[in-house]
Amino acid sequence: MAGEWDTATIDEVAERVAMGPFGSSIKVETFVAQGVPVISGQHLHGFRLDETSGFNFLSPEHANRLKNANVQKGDIIFTHAGNIGQVSYIPESSEYERYVISQRQFYMRCNRQRAIPEFVVYYFNTPEGRHKLLANTSQVGVPSIAQPVTYLRTIEIPLPPLPEQRAIAHILGTLVDKIELNRRMNETLEAIARAIFKSWFVDFDPVRTKMNSRWGRGQTLPGLPAHLYDLFPDRLEDSELGEIPAGWAVKRIEEVAERVAMGPFGSSIKVETFVPEGVPIISGQHLNGFVMEDNTFNFITQEHAMRLANAVVQRGDVIFTHAGNIGQAAFIPKTSRYERYVISQRQFFMRCDLSQVSPAFIALYFNSLEGQHKLLANTSSSGVPSIARPVTYLRSIQIPIPPRVVMDEFDKIVSALLLRLCQNKVNNDTLAALRDALLPRLISGQLRVKDAERFISEANL
Repeated sequence: MAGEWDTATIDEVAERVAMGPFGSSIKVETFVAQGVPVISGQHLHGFRLDETSGFNFLSPEHANRLKNANVQKGDIIFTHAGNIGQVSYIPESSEYERYVISQRQFYMRCNRQRAIPEFVVYYFNTPEGRHKLLANTSQVGVPSIAQPVTYLRTIEIPLPPLPEQRAIAHILGTLVDKIELNRRMNETLEAIARAIFKSWFVDFDPVRTKMNSRWGRGQTLPGLPAHLYDLFPDRLEDSELGEIPAGWAVKRIEEVAERVAMGPFGSSIKVETFVPEGVPIISGQHLNGFVMEDNTFNFITQEHAMRLANAVVQRGDVIFTHAGNIGQAAFIPKTSRYERYVISQRQFFMRCDLSQVSPAFIALYFNSLEGQHKLLANTSSSGVPSIARPVTYLRSIQIPIPPRVVMDEFDKIVSALLLRLCQNKVNNDTLAALRDALLPRLISGQLRVKDAERFISEANL
């Protein structure tokens, strides 16, 4: 089938290929509260423009002066310096009618009679397409693509008929949509868990509501069914931490932990010690939230892990970062794929005394504003940002501890949320693996569209 397809250079299928603005054209002082959004690298982490992180804006007048760097729905954005190789398109569903690309970006506008943007983006996310895009890269100084506009125009891509392009884009887009839906659902589930935690254990909303005599049977607060109202007292009392619910305790972390310990020394884990399978190594990328991301890992051998016994962690442990991207705190859920892990050099961990606190409670506490403030209060910013004496310091932090019955009810609610969250993550791993397997075969023509549709149907995804 691939032999039936034409090929064409980007120059032959593009209406326009152009660079972003000069380095001095966009500066922090030129940003305004509202206007034309500026696309940066954080918006190009997938096939489509990611608008969830928000934008900086330029005034319409400023954007007009940078008209060669103005882009619109359907345009494909590339990075040519720094984090090179990012390729995303602006979907028709995007929020704004026009955008301005940044200094390290360039873009392509497709001739829709020859090529659709989705197909071109998918091509440049195949191993072949990525290899071609980065083949003209210079590693001197900041990594960059030499003469990016001129070079992109010369790249040759497979060019099936437009109906075939649309069918391929539909199949891959369906998988991308399902992954995105699960991701957004997980963001909502995390937000619900955070809101419940904040309401119960930071703002003490149930207690304050009872204090103000606005609480009655049958009434609810966010995350608090009415039958739980009698678990909370009707007054606050003074403590070392200020006012906390009557009958609650203030304890140091060392009093509610079985263990607090550091990760390995800097030279203990190196790239040359990695193996294809073994004990997974937790890095900062796995700690983006209060639940550990159980995705792609590097591994060390079982024997190597045994020599790093003090840095071996298990399901239920809470992992913190003490240097670099400090302040991360996430726990390893019961549903994680592996029974044990090894933490990295910039991490330390806490093993909870489960008779007093749950891992979710501790992880959510240190992801709250109050918890982050305490965790980062002992930070040194000389050189690489770091928490001074992290183990000793964490042990000394005081937190309010509710009665066990309140903790148990909280865990029941949050556990149900986390089960759904973890199921979505597993589903997304499967969907991503299927997408990555189908992508190069569909784009190259090795796999027919009908065969791919049948495969997806049989996979029941």
